Amino acid sequence: MKIIDKYILKRYLVTFSVMLIMFIPIGITIDVSEKVNKMIEKKIPLKDILIYYGDFTIYFANLLFPIFLFLSIIWFTSKLANNTEIIAILSSGISFTRFLRPFIYGAIIVSIFSLIMGFFLVPKASKGFNDFRYQNLKGNTQTRETSDIFRQIKKEGNIEENIYVSNFNYLSQTGFNFTYELLKDNKLIEKVNANRIRYDEVKKTYVLYNYNKRIVGIDNDQLIKSEKITINYNFEPDDLTPVVYVAETMTIGQLNRFINKERARGNANINTYLVVFYKKFSLPVSAFILTIIAVAVSSMKRRGGMGVNLAIGIIIAFVFIFFDKVFGTLAEKSSIPAFIAVWLPNFVFGILAYYLLRNAKR
Repeated sequence: MKIIDKYILKRYLVTFSVMLIMFIPIGITIDVSEKVNKMIEKKIPLKDILIYYGDFTIYFANLLFPIFLFLSIIWFTSKLANNTEIIAILSSGISFTRFLRPFIYGAIIVSIFSLIMGFFLVPKASKGFNDFRYQNLKGNTQTRETSDIFRQIKKEGNIEENIYVSNFNYLSQTGFNFTYELLKDNKLIEKVNANRIRYDEVKKTYVLYNYNKRIVGIDNDQLIKSEKITINYNFEPDDLTPVVYVAETMTIGQLNRFINKERARGNANINTYLVVFYKKFSLPVSAFILTIIAVAVSSMKRRGGMGVNLAIGIIIAFVFIFFDKVFGTLAEKSSIPAFIAVWLPNFVFGILAYYLLRNAKR
């Protein structure tokens, strides 16, 4: 059986790799066709473009990882079934569970690769991917220029601090329409407004332009104005960026520390970070579930051939992606616990995998 194990494992990994190699260039081609005019117009250096598409490759592969894996297994398992290789293997006295073993080995290898990618490579690629789009491809509605941030940065006892900023550019460390509020017992104590805010990376301070500060008094308010002023604030530039973008650009250790910091602050958007955190672990687990479903669906020789199996596989894959996106969004926008929202699709499809596997054994 070791020869068959090696044969199936090799086909598993090779087909998955070929699927990536086939579809990633298609994604790059579509992206280039959409953005080539802006790249030429802004005279972006070839080196920067190549680095961008290196990041794009990692980002794109991670984003569509479940679909690539599922379709690759459907493809080569259907070929085994159509060539009656599976019938020959099972007729020799080998159980379906034993036949499934090399597929599980393949899922382990792919899961480890996915973990490493999600923990270390994808965050860096995500940052480069989004930074390039913001710096060179303005006008894309998915970049940070359209994002307004309102965030609670501190809540200790009856003291609360909130900030607001619009159109924050992470590359130039500059934002507009900045507001800082200090509250005590839910009453405004101090409010700062500035047309523009810039972070000085050398001095670790913030420079505010057209600065207006209002200190609320019992009888009269005190107003302080300045064209330009330097202030130390107890927040970082990451606090001025959209929550999902920040979470996607952090390694697993950085994200864990960031979540703990935001939880201590009492951040109401903590679920957004937790969704990204839990998905780094749930995605590799989905490799096992999708592998079992794919083998169970495609191991039978059907009258319509591989086309039927591929059609079934595409439907299941897109339903899985749909569930994953919907529950992730619900966790970010509602009170559903992030852990449940992220892992529920795996749980539901895990039950489906068990059901299909039992029928396949028969």
